[in-house]
Amino acid sequence: MDLARTEVSRPGKQAGTARGSAARLGLMAVPVAFFAVFFAYPVAAIVARGLKVDGVWRLGRIGDVLAQSDVRHVLWFTTWQALASTALTLLIALPGAYVFARFDFPGKQVLRAVVTVPFVLPTVVVGTAFLALVGRGGLLDELWGVRLDTTVWAILLAHVFFNYAVVVRTVGGLWGQLDPRQEEAARMLGASRLRAWRQVTLPALAPAVAAAALMVFLFTFTSFGVVQILGGPTFSTLEVEIYRQTSQVFDLSTAAVLTLIQFAAVAAVLAVHAWTVRRRESALRLVDAATTARRPRGAGQWALLAGVLGVVVLLLVLPLAVLVQRSLGASGFGYYRALTREDGGTFLVPPIEAIGNSLQYAAAATAIAVVIGALAATALTRRDAGRFVRGFDALLMLPLGVSAVTVGFGFLIALDEPPLDLRSSWILVPLAQALVGVPFVVRTMLPVLRAVDGRLREAAAVLGASPWRVWREVDLPMVRRALLVAAGFAFAVSLGEFGATVFIARPDNPTLPVAVARLLGRPGEMNYGQAMALSTILMLVCAVALVVLERLRSDRSGEF
Repeated sequence: MDLARTEVSRPGKQAGTARGSAARLGLMAVPVAFFAVFFAYPVAAIVARGLKVDGVWRLGRIGDVLAQSDVRHVLWFTTWQALASTALTLLIALPGAYVFARFDFPGKQVLRAVVTVPFVLPTVVVGTAFLALVGRGGLLDELWGVRLDTTVWAILLAHVFFNYAVVVRTVGGLWGQLDPRQEEAARMLGASRLRAWRQVTLPALAPAVAAAALMVFLFTFTSFGVVQILGGPTFSTLEVEIYRQTSQVFDLSTAAVLTLIQFAAVAAVLAVHAWTVRRRESALRLVDAATTARRPRGAGQWALLAGVLGVVVLLLVLPLAVLVQRSLGASGFGYYRALTREDGGTFLVPPIEAIGNSLQYAAAATAIAVVIGALAATALTRRDAGRFVRGFDALLMLPLGVSAVTVGFGFLIALDEPPLDLRSSWILVPLAQALVGVPFVVRTMLPVLRAVDGRLREAAAVLGASPWRVWREVDLPMVRRALLVAAGFAFAVSLGEFGATVFIARPDNPTLPVAVARLLGRPGEMNYGQAMALSTILMLVCAVALVVLERLRSDRSGEF
């Protein structure tokens, strides 16, 4: 009887597997088309414009650029500071990920939102805030004589400020869903607390830690505003050098070579990461995160909570407080009132209209990113997929590693003829922002989707469920929380995106980061104060949105 049942189920299983493979290829079609049209084509157009002269490719230019000592120095510093920033961020943020995943304490939702707000602030504003905080004559220098004379340390701390939330939300999101009874069982069998964590919890967290480390490395490897302001003329990353060659030196050929170098380096990192994740991932037993968080017990846990709170206050809250203080200045709310007036120079509309523009653009970009990212993550769920599918997994992350300056210029150059003449369309800005949001959606959802036991999907397919029904009834209940977090990340990233938006946002429809950059680029105390006021508004808008998101996520009804 068992043999007959096995023989009958085997064809059904094979048919279900075949349907699943065909469905995955169908799901990949939309993300592939999106990235081909709005990423690969514009980037290829701008690179060709720089390396192709009179129809002839000047590939020898690549060797000429690499032979320059200043370019080699930029490459070394870019790589070194990215590795150091990633290690420092993991060291400081992993305890925070544990606290947010396992502890339940008053104000947790608000604190989680506060932790995420720095990630979406324009880099030029954060660089200025850290300069005012830790530089010569800064706030800490005036109060206690504390000054970071070493510029590199200021850059590293600013990168931790930005990326602390990446580790907390990516690692903490999965950590909170791990069943703590597995670690408790190991301890009952005689394992020490450290050994149980190292052999049970750490392997389960490895994919999330790897994903978080990858994102932090990519953000710091392509760092622009922070290094430009804090590094001065001494330190420069590839992104800063690409911007300088494009907008100041007007050497598009050198900028194209540097873009290719950055592209190749990021592709190599992504390939190594994909190989590492495939070797470490396994099916996990996930539970409701609300059931695993408990109030701290014992002096050690309370001390850990106090330490994490201290880090959040000193590293994250204090720079934000500097922004608020500078937005008020000596005139109270004078800078805010000035935002409602047209100046006839920097903007064609009152700067305050940038708030509505940013919210509309971010909402549209989030919708695009969630649809594209969810389709891609679902297609990439199986770990035994072919090389083409695994390669697509790595390619989805490339927008985070390609120069935003290149993407922005590429949009203007490539999307200028029918049927892709979008330079005058409002959708151009959300499309550019969605390119950066899609990787967040994929990296947030994919570890959870892959943690779902594949036998559940196979059983549903054998019973005749369509791929759509399998996803709706098996995957969706497990990934609702991750999907919501992914949408929050995409929205936050869209609000703060600057690199590409600055080239394609129309003067009569500026976004908040673009408005801040334009105000900072003009001399005068009033312009600087208005820039700080807009930055504070951006910070508050993001904080409110994230607090609402956290309240939805904490609903015990099971909706999320």
